[in-house]
Amino acid sequence: MSYANSRIPVSAQQGVHDDLIRQVERHRDQPFRKPLAQYNRAAFDLALSGWDTRAPLILDAGCGVAHSTIALARAHPGHWVIGVDQSADRLARRKPYPDALLPKNMVLVRADLVDFWRLLAQAGLRLARHYVLYPNPWPKIGHLGRRWHAHPVFTTLPQLGGVLECRTNWQVYIEEYTLALECLIGRPVPWETFEATTPLTPFERKYRDSGQPLYRAVVDLDAPG
Repeated sequence: MSYANSRIPVSAQQGVHDDLIRQVERHRDQPFRKPLAQYNRAAFDLALSGWDTRAPLILDAGCGVAHSTIALARAHPGHWVIGVDQSADRLARRKPYPDALLPKNMVLVRADLVDFWRLLAQAGLRLARHYVLYPNPWPKIGHLGRRWHAHPVFTTLPQLGGVLECRTNWQVYIEEYTLALECLIGRPVPWETFEATTPLTPFERKYRDSGQPLYRAVVDLDAPG
């Protein structure tokens, strides 16, 4: 398979960034006051316009071409599944699925997750399941602040509850992510390697077929501490 030549992220950073915990604690202790963009408010309203307010919510954060959103909607027919990505082009490439074949319990919206996560929290909504699948690792040492777990918005994720799952092909990322989440929720967050028998995303399939190790962390944020 000629496509199965993906590489693990290359970085001079070989372990958890020295500045990670300081950044997470600073974001935890200082409110994030970035104004919300109107187009994200509109996307948020659209995401909930087909929801009956009773079905449990699933968020596919950074859904890309939405293969994962479609798979999650099919696997959880009693839930309302929201796929969010900042790229309209990626969302439009949900091939080979025409609208008529898409599950009826899902919606795809273009939005910035920085705002979308905060809008969910401000509305007091809770998630049943929450997926962060293969986020951009930003592997350069100086790009720590661009990784989700070191971004000010990360403190919002525990507020949304539910079963939170992150997957990545970079071990440093999952080590940092779980450490940052532990700092916020005050209890251990385990991570593991896993076999992607049925890949959720095209990236996951490519990484698997390239022989890369895959990592995930799954934590029930509503479980008693």
